Order: sequence, then C-alpha cells, then structure tokens
Amino acid sequence: MANNQTFTLQELLNHLQDVLPENLAVELQGADQSLQIRAMATLQTAQADEISFLANPSYRKYLASSDAAVVILHPNEVEHFSGPKIICAQPYIAFAVLTSLFKRSPAQSQGIHPSAVVDASAKVNESAWVGPNCVVQAGAHIGANSHLEAGVFIGEDVTIGQGCRLHSNVSIEAAVCMGDRVEIHNNTVIGSEGFGFASTGQAWLKVHQLGSVQIGNDVEIGASTTIDRGALDNTVISDGVKIDNQVQIAHNVRIGEHSAIAACVGISGSAVIGKHCTLAGGVGLVGHIELADKVHITGMTMVTKSITEAGSYSSGTPMMPTEKWRRSAVRFSQLDKLAGTVRTLSKDK
Repeated sequence: MANNQTFTLQELLNHLQDVLPENLAVELQGADQSLQIRAMATLQTAQADEISFLANPSYRKYLASSDAAVVILHPNEVEHFSGPKIICAQPYIAFAVLTSLFKRSPAQSQGIHPSAVVDASAKVNESAWVGPNCVVQAGAHIGANSHLEAGVFIGEDVTIGQGCRLHSNVSIEAAVCMGDRVEIHNNTVIGSEGFGFASTGQAWLKVHQLGSVQIGNDVEIGASTTIDRGALDNTVISDGVKIDNQVQIAHNVRIGEHSAIAACVGISGSAVIGKHCTLAGGVGLVGHIELADKVHITGMTMVTKSITEAGSYSSGTPMMPTEKWRRSAVRFSQLDKLAGTVRTLSKDK
C-alpha cells in the first residue's frame, strides 16, 4: 500500500503545468529543481524532503518555522516566506493535484480471485479485478479496469462502468447502473430498499421500492453511506457528484452535476438538488422539495421548503455559553406572544 516513489521538484512542477487549467500558472522560486520530494505534509510537520502548502491565512504563523523543502503559496503570501516556494493563485487546487502522485493505492490486479463467487451469466472484463470473497450475481457487468476489493457484493443486472473502484464490503443491489471512474468507499450500500410505508390508521403497509439507482461518471461516495433505490423511477446521482461518509439519500432523490454533500447529511425522499450545490455537515432536507443550482447550505441547517435562487442559506442558532443559550431558548418560545403584542400596539397607534 505504501507509495515510496519520489519526485524532483521539476517533475512536480511539470505535473502541475500539465493538469492545471491555463489560467492557473505556477512558478518555482528559490529551489533546486532536482531536489527529491518523497511526501506531502503540513507546515507544522513537514521535513526537509517534503512539500507543504498554505491555503488558509490562519496557518501563516507556521511558515517561518516550517522545515518543508518547498511550500505552495498564493502570490500575496510570498512576502511572508523567504524559503523555496511554488507560487500559484490557487494553492489548495495545486495541492489537490499533487496528492494524486503521493496517494497510497493497492496494486491493480486483474482477473477473479479463487474465493470470489461469480455467476456464469455475469460479464467481467478481462482487465477488471474481482477480489477475495466478492459475490457477482446473474446478469451483472463489470467494466474494463474496474477494481472490486474484498467482500464486495454485486447484485443481479448491475452495471459497473470502466475504471471504477469499490472498496471492501460495498454492496450494490440489483439493477443499479453506474458510469465510469466511480469510487465507492467501505461499507456503503447502493440500491437498498429504503423507508417506504403507507398507514392504514392501524398498521403500516410496506411500499415496495421498484426502481433502482443511476450513478453518473466521476462520482465519489464515502464510507458507510446509503443511497436508496427509487419507488418507481430511479434515484439519480449525476456526473461529478461528491458524497461524504455516513450520508443518507432516500428514494427518488435527484442530485445535479458536481454537487458536493458533506458527512451526516440526510436527504428525504423525492428531494431534488440542483447543479453545483453544496450541503455542509449535518444538513437535513425534507422530502419533495427542490434546490436551485448553486445553492449552498451551511452546517446543521434544516431545509423545510424549496429554494429557488442561488446563494447561501442557514438555520439554527450558533454556539454560545450554556446559560445564555438557556435564556435565549426561553425567549424563542415567547416570540409569537411578543409579535402579537407588537401588532396590537401598532393597531392602537
């Protein structure tokens, strides 16, 4: 798993220039281009053969004492650091690009492990890997260069595109269809039946979920997340969507292209999220509402109605000392009475 490869500063610079868009130029200053770099690290912990970055000004205080071989900096920060540097207008994006060189990845095996159980009607591309104790059921299709780690379950008629990676113990239920370059982390369940019941007034009748889940290209889904299949139509996760750990996405939810959802978000059934939206940690959405494109919901917000205009939205109260919060909580319950009093006084005038 360890990545022991080293790169010269010139190789790192070349990689940045190849991957970054043309409007994000990078420049190396004050460093030997042949210097070998073995890893990435924070400003506080970086050693003399490691590269670091500064994207948040609150960490500027660590620049002077950092032992990093080179630091990626915004042009406005250059005056604060006299050591070797790579200058870029978007240091965090440059950092993100370089992480692909230093990531730890298992060797890309091919074929089917002897302990895997693969139905005779399933189609596994010869360049794909089906790992130990995996199960691939009838009619499934595993695309080229896709990688199933140990214990992955693939249900009937599932389609896995090319270059996908499913980490250990992922479950993909029947008829799920995913595109190319999808990564799903450990213990996530895609296509589970979800929570559908109709009340008779005396008991709950199960509403069987007859749809499935459709996942686009370049989607990443975190660990222990659940995406339920649709009741009739499919639940849809569009191209480029990024979903964190421990997220619950209910039946018939639709998430637009390149939206990002942080940990512990809960999205109720049939909610529709637009393109390029962000939902911060702990956000909750009620069912059957819609969010316009480029809507950004801050942490722990409860969204109870549709949002039709782009922008940032919040709810709840910020942290405060407990005694102050208790007094405020009492006043919250008095607001309606206070509003009535104000209306009465206004009429009297």
